[in-house]
Amino acid sequence: MSSGSDQQDIKREKILEAAYQRFLHYGYSKTTMNEIAGDLSLSKALLYYYFPDKSQLYTAVMRKLAGEYLDKLQNKLNKFTDLKEAFVSQINTQHDFIVKNYNFFDFFRLNEQNLPDTIWEIITEIHQAEMVLLSAAIQLEAEKGRIKPVNNPGEIVDLLLYALHGVRVSAVSHKKVMFPQKEHLDEIHAKRLLLVDIFVKGLMY
Repeated sequence: MSSGSDQQDIKREKILEAAYQRFLHYGYSKTTMNEIAGDLSLSKALLYYYFPDKSQLYTAVMRKLAGEYLDKLQNKLNKFTDLKEAFVSQINTQHDFIVKNYNFFDFFRLNEQNLPDTIWEIITEIHQAEMVLLSAAIQLEAEKGRIKPVNNPGEIVDLLLYALHGVRVSAVSHKKVMFPQKEHLDEIHAKRLLLVDIFVKGLMY
């Protein structure tokens, strides 16, 4: 028999999944707590017991998505055959993640000048995890003698991720927005792949 705690965990996961589907299809601004409760046949009071407001529910869903993204990235980086493939995997995984969940991120467009600290914490956690995974890839390739010896893989990865971020900013800066329009995603993706190709060649003998 499942414990009360197990039942709460199951219910919480169902709430997160229902909220994700709502946010994904209708965006943050057009989703209400009443609709999410209705999708689950829950009372509004019970939904608020688990999540006191919509922003906290959104943050919880984003944290779950971030975990899924990093799991997928780690699985791919566990199988890379060369350094370029490792970095291309990061770019492709991130691109596919944003394309798939584009409507979910309307919260970023609505609040791009004032994102909550809880959202920034998740973004920082993702960045740090990417740093660890990609630094390990550089270190491994250096140890195998496939690239030049590297004393500071973390600094190199940090610089690359900063440059990749710059590609996105340059693509949307003339629009005076921070989060790209969907039609710009493929352009950003292609430029990032070109940058990584140049970057990896610079580490080769």
